[in-house]
Amino acid sequence: MAVLAKIRQRSALLIGVIALALFAFIIQDLIGKGTFSQSSKDVGSIDGKDISFEDFRVKVSNVEKSGQGVTTTEAANRVWDQEVSIALLSAQFDKLGLRVGEKHLLEVLKADPNIGKNPMFLNAAGMFDIVKFKEYFKSNPEAAQFITEKEKEATLNAKFQIYNTLVKAGLYTTASEGKLKYEMEANKVNFAYAGALYSSIKDSEVKISDSEIVDYMKKNEKKFKADATREIQYVLVEDKPSKEDEAEIKAKITALLNGRVEYNAKTKTNDTLPGFRNATNIAEFVNANSDVPYDSTYIAKNSLPAVDADKLFSLAPGQIYGPYVFGKYYAISKSLGFKAGVNAKASHILIGYEGSQTPNQKEKRTKEEAKAKAEGILAQVQANPDSFMMLAFTSSDDSSAQQGGDLGYFGPNQMVKPFNDFVFNNGIGKVGLVETPFGFHIIKITDKQDGIRLATIAQKIQPSEATSDKVFTLATKFEMEAADKDFNATAKQLGLKVAAPVTAKAMDEAFGPLGNQRSIIRWAFDKETSEGDVKRFEIANVGHVIAQYKSENKSGLVSVTLARPYVEPILKNKKKAEILKAKMTGSSIEAIAKSAGVAVQQATNVTMDNPVLPGGVGQEPKVVGNAFALSANKVSAPIEGNTGVYVVKNISTVKAPAIANHAAYVAKLKAQSTSDASRILPALKTNAKIEDNRLQFNY
Repeated sequence: MAVLAKIRQRSALLIGVIALALFAFIIQDLIGKGTFSQSSKDVGSIDGKDISFEDFRVKVSNVEKSGQGVTTTEAANRVWDQEVSIALLSAQFDKLGLRVGEKHLLEVLKADPNIGKNPMFLNAAGMFDIVKFKEYFKSNPEAAQFITEKEKEATLNAKFQIYNTLVKAGLYTTASEGKLKYEMEANKVNFAYAGALYSSIKDSEVKISDSEIVDYMKKNEKKFKADATREIQYVLVEDKPSKEDEAEIKAKITALLNGRVEYNAKTKTNDTLPGFRNATNIAEFVNANSDVPYDSTYIAKNSLPAVDADKLFSLAPGQIYGPYVFGKYYAISKSLGFKAGVNAKASHILIGYEGSQTPNQKEKRTKEEAKAKAEGILAQVQANPDSFMMLAFTSSDDSSAQQGGDLGYFGPNQMVKPFNDFVFNNGIGKVGLVETPFGFHIIKITDKQDGIRLATIAQKIQPSEATSDKVFTLATKFEMEAADKDFNATAKQLGLKVAAPVTAKAMDEAFGPLGNQRSIIRWAFDKETSEGDVKRFEIANVGHVIAQYKSENKSGLVSVTLARPYVEPILKNKKKAEILKAKMTGSSIEAIAKSAGVAVQQATNVTMDNPVLPGGVGQEPKVVGNAFALSANKVSAPIEGNTGVYVVKNISTVKAPAIANHAAYVAKLKAQSTSDASRILPALKTNAKIEDNRLQFNY
């Protein structure tokens, strides 16, 4: 009793201790799971400039709302790229002290169709009116936020225009460069050469290790620089129907052909239910038994399943075909008859006018002028039907002009009514003039297709519950066993195939051939995931992916797996070159060719601007450069080229005559360097200190 009394006295204290312990446990769990573990309140920083999570989240949300089918990760990547670009360029603008005047800002704003073409801001002549523009925002304070954001965008845009102009102005080509360009095009060399090709040595005779590839990447770091990546290997256990499932679905759909007897509990009698062959309400029967609803339209032959199109299109009314496989379905089809001219093919020449909905109007004209022009073209076509294509190409205001006006095949009511009525109420070859809201159309009907109406019962070929259970059991078994054993050996033991590993960056979505599987990549980059960890992911309509986080690449270089297809041939050729050079001995080019087992070839009038060896060898700039560098009758040392090892003997070098003015060649070089300004932003990104914390915020 004394003990019980003491417990009662201390019950409040015990409850407090237990509550504190529970609270501590919950806090620890939350920290462990990351609820309070974010190391930054910012989504990232660029050269010390922070990007707040809240601003970033709002922008991502806006992109998701504005773009069709844009995923959260896609939106986050778009916004991130934009934020990085703006931060880096803004820093450059500030360094240069760039400022934007009101006139420049207005010009940029006017270029936005929502502002420059907005009727509210146009005067009687249809021109942008600055007074109307300013007055609108003065009298509508609620719209001030909109124009403030637009002004920010316009200011950045204007500064970028100035910056881009400054950069382009700083890029120039000298007369000396023009002279060099001229000489590279005009100087010519004639030489003999002996070439031992790399292809003469089998690839299997030369091995390249992973360490050799890494060493090459380190020596060429800029080419192979990459964000940190993680390599994920996986097994896909497909949830697909078995042969038994397919046979069952086929038997089920076949049974629908004939009627069946079914006991009626209400009348306590057997009812004879009609089958597909003799059903009276065909639409109702199809909808009751098919995974695809009844379609009453007539279908042209080219729209039917390719394998069965001939047989389906030749069905007599009431005749049935099937079961047959149509994509992922077993199907049976019944012909409900034919109809002529269900689809039509036509060409047109569109002549638009001011006020019409013409998409690509080439010139301004009134409605009367457009009608007169259309009537003139109609007369030309009627006089010479073969002129239609050329007239469409030169005169039509529609994008179909590039195809000679051809619109392809279309069904009833796919075109505006006057156009539709003309095409479907007239025969092939008919030419006429029709007016629609888009303008005046000179139409030529070029073909029509007959169609068949089919009642089709289609049932999806999908795994049964028993099959899906087996797949789930196998996937789960592999997940559990691979967690403690060798991933590849376990897969082999269970008869599963390990797919090619996927190398992913933190913000990737695409997961090899499986497409968007962001959850797998997010798991691989989770702080709680360790190398060797295994996890199963259920992929809708596909099956189960059992993934293993294999390794991390923090080197700042692409993985060996990704680099090997590019680097391996280069390194193999290096090794082959040493083997070939050892064979190429002798005091003359003929002796060297003989020792290498090749023939001496001749090259004439070769330039440095186009350093191509004859006989389909291709470009060999090192070889041609060496030929130019040699004096007459001198033989070079072995040269490692693109396709093999070469020795050259200069026969003669023909120098181009000197010219006083190289302006034409300077212009050529300037044209080639027009895109140089676009390389600035990538260069700024390379040199910037960029911290990306998006993973902490579950993007």
